[in-house]
Amino acid sequence: MAQDRKSTGLTALQGKIWERGYQLGELRGEVYPDVLSAFERWAGGGKDICIFSSGSILAQQLLFSNTRYGDLKPLIKRYFDTTTGSKMEAESYRQISAELDAPPSAIAFVSDVVAELDAVKLSGMSTVLCLRPGLTLPENLGHPHIETFDEISFAN
Repeated sequence: MAQDRKSTGLTALQGKIWERGYQLGELRGEVYPDVLSAFERWAGGGKDICIFSSGSILAQQLLFSNTRYGDLKPLIKRYFDTTTGSKMEAESYRQISAELDAPPSAIAFVSDVVAELDAVKLSGMSTVLCLRPGLTLPENLGHPHIETFDEISFAN
C-alpha cells in the first residue's frame, strides 16, 4: 500500500471494504463543488460521462452515489477500471474508445495526472489537465489546462 500500486485485485478488495463503510454511513464520496453542475450541464447537453479510475468499478459507483451533493450515478454512463488496462498506456484508452463505440477524436479526457494525459493523447483523444488546489502547472505541458470543470464546454 505504501507504494500506491494499482493492482486490480487490491482495488477490488478496496471496493468491498468501502462498500461496508458506505452502507454504515461511515464513508462519503468526496467530489469538488463544481462536479455536480458540470455533470448536469454535460449530461443535459447530450454528452456521455464516463469514469476511468484505478479504483474498482464498485468503488467508483459507491463514491459517486454517496456524495454530499447526492447520488451522481444517474449522470454517469460507464465506468472503467484497471481491468481495461493501465492508465499510463495508450492501448487502455483505445480499448475504452472501442467499448464506447466512439472514435478517439470524439472523446475528451480530463485528469490531474500529466503521464495519463500523455497516454491519452497517443490514443487520439483530446486531453485536459485539471489543476485542482495544490497542483502547479508543469513546464512543457502539451495539454490545455483548467482549474474547475466550469471551464469545460463542449461544442455540439
